[in-house]
Amino acid sequence: MANTSRSVAGLDFGTFLLLLLPPLFWAGNAVVGRLMVGTVPPLTLNLLRWVLAVLLLLPLAYRVVRPGGVAWRYWPRFLLLGLLGVGSYNGLQYMSLLTSSPINVTLVASMTPVVILVIGRLFYSVPVSRGESIGAGLSIVGVLVVLARGDWQRLLELQPVPGDLFMVLASIVWAVYSWLLARPRPGSEPEGIRAQWAAFLLAQMVFGVGWAGAFAAAEWALWPVVSPESPGLQIVWGWPLALAVVYVAVCPAILAYRAWGVAVARVGPALAAVVVNLTPLFAALLSVTFLGDTLELYHVLGFVLTMLGIWLSSRASQYSQKS
Repeated sequence: MANTSRSVAGLDFGTFLLLLLPPLFWAGNAVVGRLMVGTVPPLTLNLLRWVLAVLLLLPLAYRVVRPGGVAWRYWPRFLLLGLLGVGSYNGLQYMSLLTSSPINVTLVASMTPVVILVIGRLFYSVPVSRGESIGAGLSIVGVLVVLARGDWQRLLELQPVPGDLFMVLASIVWAVYSWLLARPRPGSEPEGIRAQWAAFLLAQMVFGVGWAGAFAAAEWALWPVVSPESPGLQIVWGWPLALAVVYVAVCPAILAYRAWGVAVARVGPALAAVVVNLTPLFAALLSVTFLGDTLELYHVLGFVLTMLGIWLSSRASQYSQKS
């Protein structure tokens, strides 16, 4: 009993703040991405974000990318991680915000723990308990409520907005990325690099920027073919774009990653994962404040079902590990 109270109510202020920063910053990332619709194309925003993040991390970990550095010696590993975690996931998230709201995007992203569970069972032979299955089912129902906008007839007619589907794909990408992080092949990455957070992140970012650049180039080249009736792509240079790029590069990319690593080391992944589930709530509050979005009943229902499912899955997972 004492251990439980210490892990929840007895957190010092610094640890409590570290736990809150990642979901707050990630919610802000979705809101900023929505604000930038019409100012910068989504894949171009993703490229600008990671270019700045690389420049900011270089002074801290330049050795990892200098000639002969570990990023190049272990390039297959970091090339793949950069594709999934940097080039693809965030680009898909920004694309989803073209037609969906930050509230919907973060709620749909809440299905990621369930996708991780499924991928672990199918490809890594990780057993799934009955409690985890029930939790996964509830989470999926919660996401379906959001996709249907509370109207099951719409779901039966398969008419979710494209942004929701992009976010479903992004969740799958992040789940694969997470398993690749958790189960590296022996010898695929340098020993001890996980303890050097800046070096490990920069090694992924360098290759991720290459992927992001390729995707941004394709965005500009293919847009007239994909959408010939719409206006051409444009970038509206100015302070709003500059501030947006600084925010998405510094807060959700670098600071959230660092805060997450320290928080997990202090309180363990189970409690940290529960707190991260606050991301949709923060997104809702920020969207109502800065975007004038309306919080609908189906948002609340979807959030409750998804969070309940994740909680049940987490509890079942902890129980199976103890037994």
